[in-house]
Amino acid sequence: MGSNVRDLMREGLAAGWNHIDATRLSANLALEADVVIVGSGAGGGVAAELLATEGLRVVIVEEGPLWTTSDFRMREAEAYPNLYQESAARKTADKAVNILQGRSVGGSTTVNWTSSFRTPPETLAYWQGALGIKPLSAEAMAPWFAAMEHRLGVRTWAVEPNENNAILARGARQLGIEARVIPRNVRGCWNIGYCGMGCPTGAKQSMLVTTLPSAMAKGATLVSRLRAERLLLDGKQRVVALRGLALQADGIRPGNIEVTIRARHFIVAGGAIGSPALLMRSGVPDPHGLLGQRTFLHPTVVSAGVFKDRVDGYAGAPQSIYSDHFLHQHPIDGPLGFKLETPPLHPVLYATTLQGFGEGHAEKMRDFPHAQVTIALVRDGFHPQSRGGRVKLRGDGSPYLDYPLDDVYWEAARRALLAMAEIQFAAGAGRVTPVHEETPGFASWSEAKRGIADLRLKPLLCRVVSAHVMGGCAMGDSPARGVVDHRGRHFQLENLTVCDGSVFPTSIGANPQLSIYGLAARNISLLAADLLGRPTPAIL
Repeated sequence: MGSNVRDLMREGLAAGWNHIDATRLSANLALEADVVIVGSGAGGGVAAELLATEGLRVVIVEEGPLWTTSDFRMREAEAYPNLYQESAARKTADKAVNILQGRSVGGSTTVNWTSSFRTPPETLAYWQGALGIKPLSAEAMAPWFAAMEHRLGVRTWAVEPNENNAILARGARQLGIEARVIPRNVRGCWNIGYCGMGCPTGAKQSMLVTTLPSAMAKGATLVSRLRAERLLLDGKQRVVALRGLALQADGIRPGNIEVTIRARHFIVAGGAIGSPALLMRSGVPDPHGLLGQRTFLHPTVVSAGVFKDRVDGYAGAPQSIYSDHFLHQHPIDGPLGFKLETPPLHPVLYATTLQGFGEGHAEKMRDFPHAQVTIALVRDGFHPQSRGGRVKLRGDGSPYLDYPLDDVYWEAARRALLAMAEIQFAAGAGRVTPVHEETPGFASWSEAKRGIADLRLKPLLCRVVSAHVMGGCAMGDSPARGVVDHRGRHFQLENLTVCDGSVFPTSIGANPQLSIYGLAARNISLLAADLLGRPTPAIL
């Protein structure tokens, strides 16, 4: 992208930072640390910086590869297999939901679309009232969110939205629906629009260019392409070591070379599928059968509108406009609400999400330059019947998510498809097509209103996607109601902390990265005080 783009990670590695690519090991390796962190995404990255800054010896374990700013070339064919879980094709057990999750140094922060929202106050209030997690009020969390917003350059996007986002704003305005500008974690953004393939300018303030370089500059060791296989326990109260398997040269399958890391404390931050899976493989105590349960997505439905003028949804900041109007129409534990946003439109992502095949699919692809897409992120986990999904293990120990979509969800999905179609027609769409296998689309709002009401909504007919996975190691006010406490400390293992979105007891109703950053900053600050024998920070 030009000689003026700095690659902080490459500069540091050239200066001697500690990085071990496990695929290059020729023999077993043993390491020691004060703290081992499994996962280098939003939770792991924040933890690494805070603990290394305190002078603790930190080892960061990441299953994915180390790709740096210089490696990102805005090519889907490179990004998806190298930077995403299962080549961006991870699916739920019944194949009904496609899940986008990062799998590289920096985790999903390397490939997300930069939207940065604080945990909604109504979500925190529900956790406090219904679930007993009293310390996590909006007021108590505000300074931690503010600190991470400052650290990562989070501010409301001041540039005019691209046409994909502008259409959402115009349609909402026509209908009297409030739409707002999204805060983004960027500094000096070039407004290119390829955030999902890794930022080639270093503007996105992901863990790859912020907390991880900071931690490594302070002596932290990064071990990439190492699969965290299991935690080794001393009885039922402590973890004594992490055993990992080096991946083979393909960076996918584990080989026979082991890396064992002993430490005082262990932080699991492998994401809301990876973290429960590691604890399950390790046989950690789970007396109440909560581990891997109540794993939540924002199961997202999609609506595509075709406009007379070009939209070119691949160009410009991918997400800059949102509406929470439909999150607040019902009580939080009533019919499921949904958040409206737009996704970036790149050819592979667009083509693999569209319904149809053969000539029908090809016809839709010909509309690509004129297509606008709106998505509805359904907030799951609050309704009494919203039980979410469950992380399970295959025979080889690899995880998958079983996530049945029930009638409570499909009722919300229908409302969402109707809302999106009405907004797109209000903005001037000539045709709107819910991404569903049984509809050719609609030429007017009146036609769409009738047609969407009659659509059969069931798995595999209606396209459902998600980039947000939460829960599975949920916080609770007691061991009977959670895997960890409000600090992320495991109830049964005294030197184990979970520090990622898996601790959320519901979905949150917003893109989760800033929620993870803020909670990680709080919890790891508490942990650092404990490890260093200092008084607990006066934040509780």
